[in-house]
Amino acid sequence: MSSSNLMLSISGLRGLIGDSLTPVVAARYASAVGSWLADSSRVASPHIVVGRDSRPSGDMIERAAVAGLIAVGCRVTTIGIATTPGVAIMVEHLNANGGMVITASHNPIIWNGIKTLRHDGVAPPPDQSRQIIDRFHNNDFTYTTVDNLLPVAYDDSTNQIHVDRVLKNIDTEIIRSLKPSVVLDSVHGAGGPAGAMLLNALGVNLIHDYAEPSGQFPDSPEPTAENLIRLSESVKQNNAQIGFAQDPDADRLAIVDENGTYIGEEYTLALATHRILQRSSGPVAANLSTSRMLDDIAQSAGAPVHRTPVGEAHVADTMRKQNCVIGGEGNGGVIWPPVIHVRDSLGAMAIILELMATTGKPLSQLVADLPSYAIVKDKLPIQEGMAEAAIQKLKSSFASEQIDLQDGIRIDFSDKRWVHLRPSNTEPILRIIAEAPDQDLAAQLVAEVRRSI
Repeated sequence: MSSSNLMLSISGLRGLIGDSLTPVVAARYASAVGSWLADSSRVASPHIVVGRDSRPSGDMIERAAVAGLIAVGCRVTTIGIATTPGVAIMVEHLNANGGMVITASHNPIIWNGIKTLRHDGVAPPPDQSRQIIDRFHNNDFTYTTVDNLLPVAYDDSTNQIHVDRVLKNIDTEIIRSLKPSVVLDSVHGAGGPAGAMLLNALGVNLIHDYAEPSGQFPDSPEPTAENLIRLSESVKQNNAQIGFAQDPDADRLAIVDENGTYIGEEYTLALATHRILQRSSGPVAANLSTSRMLDDIAQSAGAPVHRTPVGEAHVADTMRKQNCVIGGEGNGGVIWPPVIHVRDSLGAMAIILELMATTGKPLSQLVADLPSYAIVKDKLPIQEGMAEAAIQKLKSSFASEQIDLQDGIRIDFSDKRWVHLRPSNTEPILRIIAEAPDQDLAAQLVAEVRRSI
């Protein structure tokens, strides 16, 4: 086994099937998670909901993980192939003590992983994730006796419960009156069935590409511009008003407009926030690497924006504390509290369709109406100790600017430029993200930061 290919982080566990991630590894990690949930919830036999995305290795890893959970005395309910937000919803719906999603998100088919959810459906923050990782490394769990082994239950209601929550909080009639043509690319991932159920309930003319949750991804499954050429072509061929792209576990959403133009994942949260702030007032939350389009949209609505460290758990925690009406991350992840405090492509699709129907504007016009910025991303290899030195150097070099040190360092300039430098959670690199009113200014800011370091 190549342990170098086993990734353990705040995102959970990920590895290469048949290499770093085997059934033995999955069972051991699940036992660590089950023991941690038992201790943290103070329940001898915690109830854990387990779902998986559509990867061919999912059934194998799920069976191994369930065995690991049962072995330490957990009560398990499996829900089959399900989205990550769907698992989170079922944890809440069944009043479970935690959840587990067998997924490697947007990674290629050779990968799989295990993501842990707490009782509130949210992934554990860094300090709690480290406790799970320590238990895994130290085999810090005790197998139970035969008298305490519990049977596995199965529940197949996830998609209906998920869709019902979205429909309850959306203006379904105005979308049905528009009856837009929509192309949905589900990348043969877990989101296909629930996505179709939602869009059919909204009365759209649905063209569903790669719908079957077979896990046989047609391309790299990350919903980026280079991977969505097929969606752009499908939108144009079908004369559709919009194209949606889910990732394999359906917690992210990318969008193509009526001209077949990929508009960028940052716009998913921006458009959704624009609509929600039209409906109701309240705070917004996003991580430090998310576009300042959000700030401009919120400012025009008189709403504050709370910035957090990178990571869904940080955003969700701040949203609960600040009673935010919407939040998320610039990777296409929209968190809408009435549905669940987890990134959710279904809720995002419904909100954006409601925006189109309410305004009567095509998507390209809605995008053109938003503030325009350009983002440039870069990375630098580092060795131990270099990250903190780089942060301190930038803090000194840009001392006269607005500085945020929650997660690495973010520097905001008075001319609406900003740059965020942070060490990666999974690789020995520094990530640099800069945004400015145009591409050249953003690129110059990245170069300026590199020179300063």
